[in-house]
Amino acid sequence: MYGSPVGPQPTPPSDGAEGRRAGQPVDYGYAPEPHVPAQAPRSGLSTPAVAPVSGSAPMQGAPTATSPTGDGNRHPDEHVSRETPERDEDDPPLAMEALRAVQILNPSGEITMPRPDHPRVLCVANQKGGVGKTTTTVNLAVALALHGNRVLVVDLDPQGNASTGLNVPHHAGVPDVYDCLIDNVPLSEVAQAVEGIPNLFCVPATIDLAGAEIELVSVVARESRLARAISAHPEKFDYVFIDCPPSLGLLTVNALCAAQEVLIPIQCEYYALEGLNQLINNINLVRQHLNPTLDVSTILLTMYDRRTRLADAVEQDVRNHFGEKVLHAVIPRNVRVSEAPSYGQSVMTYDPGSRGATSYFEAALEIAMRGVSDNGGTA
Repeated sequence: MYGSPVGPQPTPPSDGAEGRRAGQPVDYGYAPEPHVPAQAPRSGLSTPAVAPVSGSAPMQGAPTATSPTGDGNRHPDEHVSRETPERDEDDPPLAMEALRAVQILNPSGEITMPRPDHPRVLCVANQKGGVGKTTTTVNLAVALALHGNRVLVVDLDPQGNASTGLNVPHHAGVPDVYDCLIDNVPLSEVAQAVEGIPNLFCVPATIDLAGAEIELVSVVARESRLARAISAHPEKFDYVFIDCPPSLGLLTVNALCAAQEVLIPIQCEYYALEGLNQLINNINLVRQHLNPTLDVSTILLTMYDRRTRLADAVEQDVRNHFGEKVLHAVIPRNVRVSEAPSYGQSVMTYDPGSRGATSYFEAALEIAMRGVSDNGGTA
């Protein structure tokens, strides 16, 4: 009734959409994005590239460790846990773990850590219990001994946990460090070789040591008994680690007088910081009156849990206060570290590919390198 339209008649829509021909896409005002397959939620870690199957072409557009989204703009260490070891994205995790295990166990003996030019006597001390003194002593000693250093561990804790961790007999009646302190028995007659670890020796502690502090009260030069015993040992060691009890009594004072350096393990929790000031004050008193060469050379953060903000806060406080004395290596919470003593082993031999073993290996290497840079040494 309004007249015929000019030109050909448009084909009526067949799919019910007004003004749109059949088969013609709808214009929504923006370009549709290509379909992306669903992915698992990210855990905060960088995703390594997917290795192509042998004989096939590399996958196009696959995300890499440098660019998780494929755009190449993200820094490689962004969102990567500080506990996550670096590795090539083409290597499977099991291969990397096996590689770390071989590096730590060093069966060929080809890998060596630098040796200091004079014996380093380190006292591992912290009056707070449960911060990792014994675990640190055992694993650092094993790591250094497996890589060419002669190491002596002196168990000065009546609980004898270091002796247990090194699988050294320390039941009643076994000659121990008590005999050296009270009866002047030479250290060479008490030290035992650690089975399976070349160049590692341990002076065990028995329950008799619990009464040593009372008996030392009336002894002349009671603070320097251990220092004389170590200096009189006929063999020279690269490292002597003294595992102290969780107290500031005469046994710990003996260890501080015998040592040149103090290694303080600090658990990444608030309570571990509370008694630290008192420990530093005692170390300063020993330095002023008994051992002028004593120095707090090393701080090691232990039981680090990257899931908590508290661990990061404690780490920052410790690093701000002690500066370069704090090792870059941090010991994470790792069940393998806790399991190893029940088998009479260190984590270095119990599970050398674990995060705990890797972290202690890095800490031992850092201590060895610091000794060389400070004093000069031999490889």
